[in-house]
Amino acid sequence: MTALTFGSFLPGTDKGQFDISPLTRAAVSVAGSVLTLAIAIALFRWATGLAPDLSHHRNWAITIHVMTVIPAVPLGAYLLLTPKGTKLHKVLGRVWVGLMVTTAIAITFVRGGTDFSWIHIFVPYTLIGAWQVVRTARRRDFAAHRKHLVGMYLGALVIPGAFSFLPDRMMGVWLMV
Repeated sequence: MTALTFGSFLPGTDKGQFDISPLTRAAVSVAGSVLTLAIAIALFRWATGLAPDLSHHRNWAITIHVMTVIPAVPLGAYLLLTPKGTKLHKVLGRVWVGLMVTTAIAITFVRGGTDFSWIHIFVPYTLIGAWQVVRTARRRDFAAHRKHLVGMYLGALVIPGAFSFLPDRMMGVWLMV
């Protein structure tokens, strides 16, 4: 008995051609759900005054970074877990890549564009990953496209996203203090 995959819903495609493996699906589901829930709780606490008022959100680069990275988390998970190749997938995929590029560029200006920390290693990873995602989609190399997207989602969004919840960082303060 073969498992039904999202790729099998697309006419004219081989079953599962656009799908991710069950292990990757589980990793994306868990990581996306946990990170989205943590973001929602932190934003709720901030919006209701339950979290301390920090000067961080007054910095324009942090504001842009936060405003673009927050929707990228659930949107990226949605794109990886739903049918591929549809018009909606293509439009939302472009939006997601745009959010990720904007997020990466904005964070370079947080410290004046000159004083980088270790977390800035994710900036070139994100920008190169975005270029590879677009390049492989245009070439219709869906195996490479999928590989780059999963790598970008987990490596350029989930990992640094988890670090954003450390106790001394803005999201960590909003969530835990």
